Amino acid sequence: MKARLKWVDGVCFLGESGSGHAVVMDGAPEGGGRNLGPRPMELLLLGTAGCTSYDVITILKKSRQAVSDCWVEMEAERAEAEPKVFTRIHFHFVVTGKNLKPEAVGRAISLSAEKYCSASIMLGKTADITHDFELRDG
Repeated sequence: MKARLKWVDGVCFLGESGSGHAVVMDGAPEGGGRNLGPRPMELLLLGTAGCTSYDVITILKKSRQAVSDCWVEMEAERAEAEPKVFTRIHFHFVVTGKNLKPEAVGRAISLSAEKYCSASIMLGKTADITHDFELRDG
């Protein structure tokens, strides 16, 4: 995997992924930024949610669950001292579908957390990571 990051100005950076996509990252005004994009740590949190959601949806589809929607609400805490690593992350999955089996959803989340999601497994070295979910009919 390759990527490239280019400094724009202040604390604004343009990231380019090896797959050809770009993202702007910037800081808050009080940190010298112009608030032109998400903070790098926000992207790390979003990327982790994307990684685990990819797994969960893939596992649910393979187990023939009729998923029609899924989102994850995250809450994270960081250390107060440098380096301000994540110390706690909670993922709340909201999964919508027809006749979804709670045990299938719980299993998909557990498999992602324990086996497949490299991002959350990596962050689990510094953060206490928890998960829960709710099912909605639709």
